[in-house]
Amino acid sequence: MAGGRPLPRCHSLPHKATARCVHTPNTTFPRDNAPMTPNAKAPLANVLDLLLDAVCMVDPEGRFVFASAACEQIFGYTPEEMAGRRMLDMVHPLDRERTRAEAGAVMAGTAQPHFENRYVRKDGRIVHVMWSARWSEADQMRIGVARDITGRKRADTMQSALYAISEAAHSAEDLLALFGHIHHIVGELLPAINFFVALYDAEHDELTFPYYVDQHDQAPASRKLDSGTLSAEVIRTGQALLLTPDTRMELPPSVGPTIGTAPLDWLGVPLISQQRVLGALVVQSYSGDVRYTEEDKVLLQFVSTQVAAAIERKQTHTWLQYLARHDALTGLPNRELFHDRLQTALARARREQGRLALLYIDLDRFKQVNDALGHATGDLLLREVAVRLQQCVRESDTIGRIGGDEFLVLLPSIENPAAASLVAGKIRRALNRPFDLDGQPASISSSIGIAVYPDQGGGKQELIQCADRAMYAAKQRGGNQSSLATAMRDAHDDDPVAVD
Repeated sequence: MAGGRPLPRCHSLPHKATARCVHTPNTTFPRDNAPMTPNAKAPLANVLDLLLDAVCMVDPEGRFVFASAACEQIFGYTPEEMAGRRMLDMVHPLDRERTRAEAGAVMAGTAQPHFENRYVRKDGRIVHVMWSARWSEADQMRIGVARDITGRKRADTMQSALYAISEAAHSAEDLLALFGHIHHIVGELLPAINFFVALYDAEHDELTFPYYVDQHDQAPASRKLDSGTLSAEVIRTGQALLLTPDTRMELPPSVGPTIGTAPLDWLGVPLISQQRVLGALVVQSYSGDVRYTEEDKVLLQFVSTQVAAAIERKQTHTWLQYLARHDALTGLPNRELFHDRLQTALARARREQGRLALLYIDLDRFKQVNDALGHATGDLLLREVAVRLQQCVRESDTIGRIGGDEFLVLLPSIENPAAASLVAGKIRRALNRPFDLDGQPASISSSIGIAVYPDQGGGKQELIQCADRAMYAAKQRGGNQSSLATAMRDAHDDDPVAVD
């Protein structure tokens, strides 16, 4: 160090098992003109070992040549184990480049009083360290003082995590996006390379895995809660579960092995909101490089309450959005959503110079069934009609209930009007089959009007009116048939054409 009188080499210091040198750097007393007290003559190694902060010396090649006793408390390695070990091998992989750059700056003469990075302890846990470091030109050593700030960083990170989860609950577009945000947030608290969310639907007794990131396996299929999985056990009991080779615990006989590749460590916590278990958050590790502890369990439990609230809030928001654009009885798109999809399909058809068809469906004899069997049975009939309609169309098609017993079907990208007529015939045959409504038989038929873009109109309202007019024409001819509309401009000259 500058301005000091060199001490004898390290080999002249009293032997101490907790502080070892494998190199003999010059160490200095205070300046010659500084007052000397009797305490200042105490062996330097003994003084360093009394410090709560760790003192380290690192040679130009980046290897530890001296470590005080406090190093074992911080890093988990004894001073003897640290001697000769490369510093960067102990640094967290994500912090190595930054640490290498800071070490270069110190060696160039820039003192670094408050540098923070992460180390991987001998037991695999992550420790946050704040360094004060400078370069000793005389000794050709980096001399650093390390303080464990893991507790402070954890408290700061936990507060930041709670805020980030709350923000994610408001900003995420849907549940999948929310889970991605949560994965990132949890990853700031503890290692979460392998992370998944399990959700439980109590009404249908279904356990699903909507978000599943894993090094080895794909997301499992949905299953019952009594399937015997570890995540199901966490949800069933509402208790966190930590399994490691060192802390194996007795599990109920009904709990089988983990799904997929067996992990080395498995940590799951329940997602509890309003005294209800929504699901579980799970992290798992397949190697000794990442280990989970009771501290990690407490940490994950702490954020799980906020995560559960965020999930429930997003589920409620998603459900309200769904209700706003879907028919509450049948689950089909309502008038607003159907019109939006029709508008989008028309824009695409214009751009690609293609065709689309619109089917306007009215149920024949529905009023008689509703009046004879009651409104509850009539509602059940409408739900069964919706199911049969969905079985008659492609996944890319849209069915909407626009009120009462009237439905619209959008068929984008058809080749010609005949293709629409084929779908209409398929729908009529499906609805002609008798219905069993909780033991009460019912029979109906349907009248269907067909309008094709651009043949019968170029706009949304024009097409709907043409299909509506064609449907009424089919109904006036006795029902149980479909007809192709004429263009609006020809409405006074030609009637819709029956197609079956």
